[in-house]
Amino acid sequence: MYFQTDNLSVGYCGKALIKNINIGVEKGKILCLLGPNGSGKSTILKSISRHLKKIAGTVFIAKEDMNNLNSVEVAKRLSVVLTEKVAPELMTCEEVVATGRYPYTNHFGKLTDEDHRIIEESMAAVSVLDLMDNEFSHLSDGQKQRVLLARAICQQPEIIILDEPTSYLDIRHKIELLGILRKMAVNQKVTVILSLHEVDLAAKLADTIILVKDNSVYGSGCPEDVLSDTVIKKLYGIEAGSFNMLMGSVELPKTCQTEPKVFVFGGDGYGTRCYRALHKRGISFCTGVLYHNDVDYQVAMSLARQTIFEKSFRPISDVIYEQACKAMLNCKVIIDTGFDLDGVTNRNRQLLELAYNTNKPILSLRKQPQKTKANIQYFNDIGSMISCEKLMLESGEKISISMCS
Repeated sequence: MYFQTDNLSVGYCGKALIKNINIGVEKGKILCLLGPNGSGKSTILKSISRHLKKIAGTVFIAKEDMNNLNSVEVAKRLSVVLTEKVAPELMTCEEVVATGRYPYTNHFGKLTDEDHRIIEESMAAVSVLDLMDNEFSHLSDGQKQRVLLARAICQQPEIIILDEPTSYLDIRHKIELLGILRKMAVNQKVTVILSLHEVDLAAKLADTIILVKDNSVYGSGCPEDVLSDTVIKKLYGIEAGSFNMLMGSVELPKTCQTEPKVFVFGGDGYGTRCYRALHKRGISFCTGVLYHNDVDYQVAMSLARQTIFEKSFRPISDVIYEQACKAMLNCKVIIDTGFDLDGVTNRNRQLLELAYNTNKPILSLRKQPQKTKANIQYFNDIGSMISCEKLMLESGEKISISMCS
C-alpha cells in the first residue's frame, strides 16, 4: 500500500474516539469514507493529515512513517481540503491558490514563471480562472470550495485529502470536481482520500470504500462488494424511505397506505415519473405488469402499494396476468404511461384493452389518435394529467375520480 495506517487511534484531548484503524490505499487509487454525520470521518482525515494529533498508531506514506517527515516534506507530498471555512483577509483568489506553491519556493517565497503557470493551470482545471482577481472572502461557498481545490492541486501532491469536497457545489461543478479527481488518480497517479455524503457518487468514484459508524470502522472493501441497499440502511439508520444502490436513487417514505384506487401501466422507464407524481399527492396506486429487470420495477417496489411483476426474459404467465386483471378491475381509474404496445401477444396490451372494454376511466400519455373512445382522456405531460383528472383524497382514505370535460 502506498498510504496506510497501522492501529491508528484518533480523538480529541488525548481521548480516543476511534481505535485500531487499519486502512490502506494504493498509489493512483481513490479511497472514500462513508458514514452518517458525527461518525468520525472528519476526525480520521484530520488525524492522517496531521491537522489533529493522533492518539496512537502510525501513518505511513510509501512505507515511511509520517512522524519522520517535516512540515515542508509533508506539504510536498500531501495536500488537504477540509470543511472548515477559511477567511484569508484581503487576499485574491490567485493569492490563495498561490499558497499551494510555497513548499517549493525559496526563503523569500518568490514565485517563478513556472509557479505562475501551475497556478493558472490549477485554477483553469476547476473553472475559477475568471475569479483570479476577485477577493476570496467575497465568493460564494461553492466558489470558495473550488478555489481551495485549485490550491490543493497547485501543490502537485502525491496524495490529496478532501473532507466532503462536494459540499456547496451545484451538480455541474460536483461532476467536474469528481471527474478531476478521477483524472488525477488515473493520469498522474495521485492517491485520493476523501469523505462524501453522496453514496451513489462514492460508489461510482472510489476504488475502496471505508464505512464509518458509531466511532468505529463498520466495513471496508471494493464498493461493488461492500455497498448494498441493506448495508446503506444499517449504516445510516434508515427506517423510512429507501435507497436503491442499483439506481443510485432515494425514495421518500410512502405517504398513503390505503387500498389503491389507481392502476398504472408502466414499463420501459415510462412509469417512474408517474409513480413519483402520484406519491407526492399521497395517492395510493398499484402497477404492472413489470419485469424484474425493468427500470420501473426498482422505483415501483419503493412507492407502489402493490407491484405486479414477472421474472425477466419470459412471457407473462397466466397466474401473473390474472393477478394484474384483478388488481386493475378493483381500481377506479387507469393511467396509461405510454408503454410499448408492439406485439399481438403483448399481455399488457391485452390488459389495457380489457380496461377499454370495461369502460374504466383511462388517462393516457400517448399521442391522441384520430378515433378515440369516450372513456379515454389524452394528455401531453404528467403535470397536466395529474391536475386535470382531479384525483382527490377524501378523509385521507377514499379517492374520487372525475374526468375532465
